[in-house]
Amino acid sequence: MQKNKENNLFEKIVKKDYKNELEEVLEDKYFGENAKSLLLEILYKIETAYKDYEYIKKDSKTREAYIENFIEIIKNQCKTIKIVKPNSEESKILDNKTFNVNKKRGEIICLPIARKLLYAIYKIEKKDIIVNKKYSLLSTTISNMINVGSNINMVEPLRDFNGWSWTSVSREYESIEYNLIYQNLLILVGEKLLSDWTKNRDTIIDYLEELGDSLANIYGLELAKKIIYIINKLSIIMELKVNPDIKDKIEKLKIKTEKELANFDNKQEYIKKLTAKKNKLANKIMKIDSTISDKKLLQEEYVKRNAKLPLEEKIFSMRVLAEIMIEEREKLFKEMQKTNELLKPKAFLEKKELLQNDYKTIKLTEIEDVEEELQNYLIQLQEVFLECFKIKIKKAQDKSEIIKLIYQYRYYCLLPYSLSNNIFEVGKLQNALQETGKNIIRKAIKAKLIIPFAQNEEINYEIVKNVFHVRIIKLEDLSIKIIKEKEGYFIQFFDDKAFDQKCKLNVDSLDKKILNIKINKKVKFFE
Repeated sequence: MQKNKENNLFEKIVKKDYKNELEEVLEDKYFGENAKSLLLEILYKIETAYKDYEYIKKDSKTREAYIENFIEIIKNQCKTIKIVKPNSEESKILDNKTFNVNKKRGEIICLPIARKLLYAIYKIEKKDIIVNKKYSLLSTTISNMINVGSNINMVEPLRDFNGWSWTSVSREYESIEYNLIYQNLLILVGEKLLSDWTKNRDTIIDYLEELGDSLANIYGLELAKKIIYIINKLSIIMELKVNPDIKDKIEKLKIKTEKELANFDNKQEYIKKLTAKKNKLANKIMKIDSTISDKKLLQEEYVKRNAKLPLEEKIFSMRVLAEIMIEEREKLFKEMQKTNELLKPKAFLEKKELLQNDYKTIKLTEIEDVEEELQNYLIQLQEVFLECFKIKIKKAQDKSEIIKLIYQYRYYCLLPYSLSNNIFEVGKLQNALQETGKNIIRKAIKAKLIIPFAQNEEINYEIVKNVFHVRIIKLEDLSIKIIKEKEGYFIQFFDDKAFDQKCKLNVDSLDKKILNIKINKKVKFFE
């Protein structure tokens, strides 16, 4: 007993004081007292709620990693945080939005809403483009999809948890669709890959390819290809939904790509044009070399250039002109190297393939009804997601893996699909959800994690499926009771605290011979 007390005391001593750490950071910031107070409030709420969040999510950053990252962003990337009152003169700069972020200046202007400020903090951390530019249009659309999804995910501990309950309010999500897509990927490939992706600063690592490889390794190449295609399509559909102005950019890109592809169709003409360009660049380089090495020619170039320039842009001396021309020569030389590379047969084929892929991507944008296509592909993604989840269930070996899958599946079922429905309420997914639910229940019964509550599988599923729809924090504390009332049969849920919820069972009768538990008797969900 004495040893336990000593251990608890030691833990309290070594436990990091994040409040003190944040206060030290804020001492060097000119944020204003209201901003500092709101940041400390956010920290307090996260510290209070994160344990429950971590328990339910099962695949998340540790509490320590989350808080340290939060403080690090404030310290290194937030130069200014200004909190403005709603409907004030200062708030007009927000243009009816809840916050503005200027990444270059490290500036956040925000209404006094904790979850919006936290979202802005995670937004300021990220680079706008985190997908290799070789993917053309997709480098923008997928970057936006992953970044927004990540930001929404990072706000979740504050938004949905308060230290004693778990609640999701759909209207508080910046984007229900982006969040659903991100959570699909997070469950399928894990938190680390997506977290590393959003911190990608130079796009040298091709994380879109990494995602495809990870999916293929776990779920097979066919399902991986389906997911990547749907993700690509959804990223474009969502961009068209949230940013209609992108249509003009897409049209210009389409015209440019069609012209370039037309050039590649005539290989001889293409080589002829590149050779002409190469000779032109070589002549310009020779001319610069001749001018720099001949004082008379340099003088003539100096007079000629200055005659065309306004007073404030005049070149001060021939020495400065020589330096300018050396820089111009370097640019021309690099351009000639690129042209030489394109003349190689391998480079020709690679460039043509890249253009063809770009054109396929552009064709994905030819959508008549954005909302209809969005719903169509969101459903497709959920169907493939559930196929993959069934593979996760099949591969699970020990009890801890199966418990994690039960938590993940319950979390998935309770994800918002729209303002009015969670995933488990989506009509088009009922068959796939039922099949997945039955698979996980069979696995849990076989592992002796739960008992079969009824001898009939359909009735057993009717009972157990409701567990995937309740927001109790710890399922290990869950007890259930089947009761009969005038309206029919109900399943009632309890935990060791104050949780109490009741769901109607879709059955006409429950014969005692069918049930393996007694009516009106409370039993533990997990054995």
